[in-house]
Amino acid sequence: MKFAHEYIRWFERTKGKRANMSDGGDERSPLLILFLVVLIDMIGFTLVIPFLTYFIQDLAEADGFLDAGSRDRWVGIVLAAYTLGQFLFTPILGSLSDKIGRRPILLFGLVANTVFLIMFGLASALWMALLVRFLAGAGNGNIAVTKAYIGDISSSEQLPARMGMIGASFGLGFMIGPFIGGILTDPASSFGGPFANDWWEAHPYFLPCLFSGVLSAISFLLAIKMLPESLPKEKRKSGSQNELGFKKIINNLVGIRDLNPTVRKLIFVNASFLLAFTMMHTTFILFTAMPIDKGGLGYDERMNGYIFAFVGLIGVIVQGGLIRPLTKRYDVRNLMVLGIFLTAFGLGWIPYLNPTPFTIVLLAMTFIAAGNGLFQPTQSTLLTTEARGGNLDLGRVMGAQEGLGALSRIIGPIIAAFIWAETVEGVGLWTYHTVFRAAGLIAVLGILIQWGMVLTKSSDDEE
Repeated sequence: MKFAHEYIRWFERTKGKRANMSDGGDERSPLLILFLVVLIDMIGFTLVIPFLTYFIQDLAEADGFLDAGSRDRWVGIVLAAYTLGQFLFTPILGSLSDKIGRRPILLFGLVANTVFLIMFGLASALWMALLVRFLAGAGNGNIAVTKAYIGDISSSEQLPARMGMIGASFGLGFMIGPFIGGILTDPASSFGGPFANDWWEAHPYFLPCLFSGVLSAISFLLAIKMLPESLPKEKRKSGSQNELGFKKIINNLVGIRDLNPTVRKLIFVNASFLLAFTMMHTTFILFTAMPIDKGGLGYDERMNGYIFAFVGLIGVIVQGGLIRPLTKRYDVRNLMVLGIFLTAFGLGWIPYLNPTPFTIVLLAMTFIAAGNGLFQPTQSTLLTTEARGGNLDLGRVMGAQEGLGALSRIIGPIIAAFIWAETVEGVGLWTYHTVFRAAGLIAVLGILIQWGMVLTKSSDDEE
């Protein structure tokens, strides 16, 4: 708690003067709770990364999918289920928050997190894991609603710093979650003692899910006590005025065609990057978990937890410390292109890694993490300034990007899983290398998409 308070104060000092809420109250308590909500959200989401692949493989084999291809295909399908739930229901939850207030939706999301994380740890069949992950995504619109909450209580001067706080909590969550997930997996073997019994041996993935669920429950209790409503009743939309969630989904996707060419290109660059990144996210642990004699690295859940915690650390360093001075010194567009190139290089390098030395594995992941850390803020900066320069509604532009980006996050895991399934036991050009080569080429496609893109003068002057 003290750390989070200090973190928020630091953001306020570095990004401008802090103002009181319209009723004269102190904003730090709501910001603290929002920080914790997003942090715990990301810990819960990323905590499953080190073991989800192994868990789904176990469930698939128990359900009769014994060959590597058909078994591993389910990893991508389960990963996509979470994003599909978010894609379909986040606009609905966002619309409800406009109608009934932010606080009830945030509390609902925390309850959904608690229930479905614990249920996932107890899943005993593929259908159950698939359903629970879908419901977890469907019930959790906290990131979008948190951003709306911050918009309610922030002036235009405060908004960048407070949105930066959300980005920082993303990075911290991605660093903490995989580390905890790897450490707490299979406690019967790792810790023994009270866990050395048949039940824990039969549920090796339950403890990290329980831990994350308890964190979410604590966040829920804090939010009940300390998080006030941010949207006054007089500013809420009536049912007739409120656009339906499914209609928003369609409008976000169709609306891309009405944007100017530069904004459209930036949105498609982001979509191609996310497609490549989620393809890697799906198959990386399939590769690291593969036995050494078959070309993999033979890593377990704990080793993968260390790797993804390292990725989160690099992301925090780049986005939290390096991006500001870099954008002051170098052209933002060039940094975006560099980010794409570094990521593409790291993706293509993955299948050529060896189990040792471990530092070389971390070096490859540094390229990916640093590339992502450069790409995300620079692409967002360019998109924002281009939208403003073209007198476009920023909400509409961001909605279009989120819609297409969500499609990429749904399609990416499925494409990757099916490519892996068809090539993992292949020979020649069509082997487990194929999916990583494809991901690298799709990332490079982003460089080609932005080729010849004409930026407005305001974008050039932004930095």
